[in-house]
Amino acid sequence: MRTDIYGQLIYNEVDLCGFFMQDPDRLIVDALVDSKISFQTLDLENVPQLKVYQDPKLTVEEFDEQKQSAWFMPEEYQQMDIAKWVLDQCKDDNELQRAGDELLKYSDRKMLVLLQYLKYLVDTMRKHNIVWGVGRGSSVASFVLYLIGVHHINSLYYQLDINEFLK
Repeated sequence: MRTDIYGQLIYNEVDLCGFFMQDPDRLIVDALVDSKISFQTLDLENVPQLKVYQDPKLTVEEFDEQKQSAWFMPEEYQQMDIAKWVLDQCKDDNELQRAGDELLKYSDRKMLVLLQYLKYLVDTMRKHNIVWGVGRGSSVASFVLYLIGVHHINSLYYQLDINEFLK
């Protein structure tokens, strides 16, 4: 397996054969395959999730921008006013001030869509009783992530500085 300048994995014939031999029913989603592979030889013509890799036409920055605008989440989360939802979770003026300050920082970094996705992810994990960690690292400095449920550390209580997370 190799990667391109964007960090995407590009599978070769050996990789693909190994995947299909281990589990023929395994779903491979949007896998990029080396353009040297003969799909007829491997009998993979009817596997639509495999895409022949094309050499990059975009800069890394353009690629990142394109990918950041295409999140896999339901329409209701894409349309959600995440800032309003977060502010509605606040119980007092201190929480409102902190959440508002953080939301401005997320907005300045064009990361509000990330918050929408994290809300979707947390809701999905709760719905399916999937356990995730209580929080670790610099992310616990974010009160907004606490309100969304990404972690269980109240950064206001512990007086953690949001700049530790959003450096």
